[in-house]
Amino acid sequence: MIRPTDLHAEHHAPDSIGIGESQPRLSWRFDQGEPDWKQVACTLEIRWSNGQTSSTSTESPQSRLVRWPFRALRSCERCSVRVRVVGAEKQGPSPWSNWVIIETGILNSNEWKCSLIEPVGDLVPERPIVFHSSFRCKSSVTSARLYASAHGIYDARINGVGVSDQVLAPGWTSYRHRLLYQTYDVTELVKTRDSNLVEVTVAEGWYCGRIGFNGGRKNIYGHSVGLVAQLLIHYIDGTCETYGTESQGWQWSYGPHCSASLYDGEIYDARITVPTADLWQSVRSSPAPKTLTAPDGAPVRRMKELNVTSIIKTPSGKTVLDFGQNFAGWVRVRIHSSTPCEIVLRHAEVLENDELGTRPLRQAQATDTLIIPARKSILWEPKFTFHGFRYVQIDGWPGNVPTSAVTGIAIHTALERTGEFKCSNDLLNKLHQNIVWSMRSNFLSIPTDCPQRDERLGWTGDINVFADTANYLFDTAGMLTSWLKDVAAEQTQSQGVVALTVPNVMPGLDSEPHAIWGDVAVMLPWAMYTAFGDRELLARHHDSMTAWIQCITRRSNGLWDYTSDWKLGDWLDPQSPPDDPGDSTTDPVLVSDAFLVHVHQLMGQVCEALRLDDESSRWRAECARLQQAFHEEYITPAGRLAADTQTAYALALCFSLHDTPQQVDKAAERLDYLVRRRSRFRIATGFAGTPYLGHAMTKCGLSNIFYRMLLNRDCPSWLYPVTMGATTMWERWDSMLPSGQGNPGEMTSFNHYALGSVGSWMHRNIIGLSPLEPGWSKFAVQPIPGGGLDWAEGSYLSAYGTCRVRWEIRRARTFWMRVEIPPNTTAEVTLPGRNLGETLGSGCHEREGVYVPPAWPPRAIYARFANRDDGLDAI
Repeated sequence: MIRPTDLHAEHHAPDSIGIGESQPRLSWRFDQGEPDWKQVACTLEIRWSNGQTSSTSTESPQSRLVRWPFRALRSCERCSVRVRVVGAEKQGPSPWSNWVIIETGILNSNEWKCSLIEPVGDLVPERPIVFHSSFRCKSSVTSARLYASAHGIYDARINGVGVSDQVLAPGWTSYRHRLLYQTYDVTELVKTRDSNLVEVTVAEGWYCGRIGFNGGRKNIYGHSVGLVAQLLIHYIDGTCETYGTESQGWQWSYGPHCSASLYDGEIYDARITVPTADLWQSVRSSPAPKTLTAPDGAPVRRMKELNVTSIIKTPSGKTVLDFGQNFAGWVRVRIHSSTPCEIVLRHAEVLENDELGTRPLRQAQATDTLIIPARKSILWEPKFTFHGFRYVQIDGWPGNVPTSAVTGIAIHTALERTGEFKCSNDLLNKLHQNIVWSMRSNFLSIPTDCPQRDERLGWTGDINVFADTANYLFDTAGMLTSWLKDVAAEQTQSQGVVALTVPNVMPGLDSEPHAIWGDVAVMLPWAMYTAFGDRELLARHHDSMTAWIQCITRRSNGLWDYTSDWKLGDWLDPQSPPDDPGDSTTDPVLVSDAFLVHVHQLMGQVCEALRLDDESSRWRAECARLQQAFHEEYITPAGRLAADTQTAYALALCFSLHDTPQQVDKAAERLDYLVRRRSRFRIATGFAGTPYLGHAMTKCGLSNIFYRMLLNRDCPSWLYPVTMGATTMWERWDSMLPSGQGNPGEMTSFNHYALGSVGSWMHRNIIGLSPLEPGWSKFAVQPIPGGGLDWAEGSYLSAYGTCRVRWEIRRARTFWMRVEIPPNTTAEVTLPGRNLGETLGSGCHEREGVYVPPAWPPRAIYARFANRDDGLDAI
C-alpha cells in the first residue's frame, strides 16, 4: 500500500529546526507502491508542544509545497506533523507517515533580546577573536537552543564541545541586506545547576577579510568581527530563560588561531593555551542587526573524507601528497611529535614541471600552518579557510609522512543528491563524475566560479548556464532560493542592473548590464520553477525580472545598445587568446540579442504561470517584435547567420529565432557543416553556446553528430581533460595543454562547472529524463541511443519519488527499456524512432521495440584532395 514519506517543510530536510516561516509549506514523497496511483485527498495532523492534536483534510492531488493548514507558528515554536493520503480508487486512507518535527527560529527582528558585540582595543589583522561568557541553569533543562550569527565566520562551543557539524557559518550572503543566523539544539551540552562556558571564535571570513582578485579588498562590509548570540533555555517547571551577547558578562581574547584568511589559509599554534583572566578584554555592544534572517536551505558541512592515494617526491626534494581527486576543503592532520615542529601545508590543483603548481592560484597563498610543542599528540584541521586542491606539499613533518596521518576533508553545502547517470562508456561516466565534483566544490554557501584562487565569487553567468544540470544532480531549491534573494537585493542598489557577482564585492562592475550574467534574474527562477514547481518563487522575483529587462540599454529596434566596448559574450570560446577570454569568434552583440529575445520568451511564460494574462500578452508581443528585429539584423532570407559559428546557430535554433521551417532546415544544415567540416567534431563554443549546442543539434535531428562531438578526445573537447587525468571540469577547454603544461593565461582554473553544462544534454537525451510539467508531476522518458553505447541508466529523485530509467541494445536491433514512475505522476514514454509517446502512470514498466542504429561514426567533410585523417582514434 502507498505510504507518504520524506515529509518536510519548505526546502528543508525533515526534522529541521530554525525554520524562518510561520506558515511553512509542506511536501511529501511516496514509497514505490501501487501502479497508476494518483492522490485525490490528504489529511494533515499536527501535534502541538502541549500534546494536543488537530487535523485537517483536503480533496487535492497536491503533495508538493502544500499550504500550511493550521494556525501560524510563533517564534521558537516546536510541533510535529504527519500526513496520510487517499488514492483515486478510494480504497481508504494510506498509513500515516512518520511524525516530523517542525521548529521555527526567531521570526521577527524585535524578538532578538541580545546585542552585537565587538572587541575593544587594537586588533591584529586576520587573527580570529575568541568571545566567551558563562551562565548557570537554575533547574533541570528540557530544551536549549542557541541562535547565533557573526560578522565573520564563527565556531561556537559550549563546555568545550562544538554545537554543530556545520562549518564556515553563517555562510556568505549579501550582508548589507541579509545576514543568516543558525539555530542549534544544545540541550545535551548544557549542564544543570552548574556553570556553563560559552566560547565562540570568530574569524574575518567574507565579512571583513580579503575578497577579490588583483589584490582584492578588505573590510567590504565592516572593519571588525562581531558576534550575536541568544540562548533560550526551557526548564522542567515550564519556565524559560534567555542569555544573550551583551557588553556585560562577555569578554574577548586571542586563542591558538594566529591567522585565518579564506584565500591565504590558517596558522594554528597549539602551544597557546586558554588565556588567563588578566588577558581577557572588554567588548562593546550595539543593537543586533535588523538583517538577521533564517536560512532557506542546508548549511556547509564536511561531506566526504578522502585518503592519500600516493606520496610524490618532487625533483627539488619536496614531499607532495596526492588525494587522487580535486576538491574544495582542507586536510585533517593526526600527529604525535617528540620534538617541537612547524608543519606547513601548501595546496594546489596540479603539478607543473613535477612540482606543486601554485601559479594558477595567483595571490592566494592557500597555506595552512600547524605549530605544535614537543611530546604532544594532536588531531587538527582548519576551521576558517578552505582550499581547492588535489595536491598538498607538506613541509616540517618529523620523519616520513604516513598516509594514514593526513585525510582530505571535502566540504560543500549539504545538498541532497538527486540525479544519477551511468552508461557503457567509461569516459562518459568519468566526465559525469567530473561534473558532479565541480558542482560539489563550487556549491559552497553560494554558487561560485572556482574554489582555489583569489576569487571564489558568485559569478552570475556561471550558475545561469549550469542551472539545468545542477537542478538534476542535487536538490538546489533551498540554496538557490537564498542566493536569488541576494540577486534581487543587490539590484535595488543599481537601478535594476544585476551585478556580475552576487554577493557584489566588485564596485563598478554593477554599473552596466551584461547579457547572460544579468539574464540570471529571469532564467534561473524559471529553471527552478521547471525543476521544483515553486510558483511563489516566480511571484517573489517578478519585480526583479522586470527591473532587469527594463534596465537594458536599447537601440531603436529594441535590441541591445552597449555603451562600452566591453562585452563578455561567448566567454572562453576555445579560439579566444589566453589573455583575452572575451575575444570570441561569435559577435558578442548577437549573443546578447539572442538571449534578450529568450528572456522575453520566458517572461511571457512566467506571467502565464502567475496567471497575469494581460502582462503575458504584452511580453509575448514585445518578444515577437524583438525576434523580428533579430531576424532582420542577423539572419539571411535563406536562414544563415551573420556569425557563422557553432554558438550563433545553437542559440538561434534553441531559441527558435528563425521565421520558417525552411530557414530552420538551412540553419541545421549549416551547423552540421560547421561541426563536420570546419571543426572536425571539436567543440567551438564558450559559456554562451556550450549549454545549447547539444540541444540545438538534437532538436534538428543531429544527435548522432553531437554524440561524435561528445566522444571526441582531441583538444578542445569534453573528453580531452578526462584523458589528461582531470577529476573535475576545467575553466578553459585547454586549462592544461597537451604538453602537460598549464595554460599560460592568468585565469586558469581546474575546477569550474560552467562547461559541464553538457550534463543537461546527457540527462535529457542519453538517459532520456526531462520534466514536462513544473516540478516533474509529468515527465518525459525519451532516450536517444547513439555513440556506440550499449546501455545507459539513470535516475532523478523528484518531489514525488524516484524517476528511473535503464535501457539496453539487445540482439543488435532490439531496444529494451525499463521505466520506474513514482506515485502521483505520469510519464510520456517514447521509444527511439517513434514519433508518438505513451502516457504511463506510476509503477515499473518495460517496453521494447525494433531499433535501427544510425551509421557510426559519422564522418568529417573534407576537401577533395585533403588529407583525410578522420580522427577515428580520437573517439
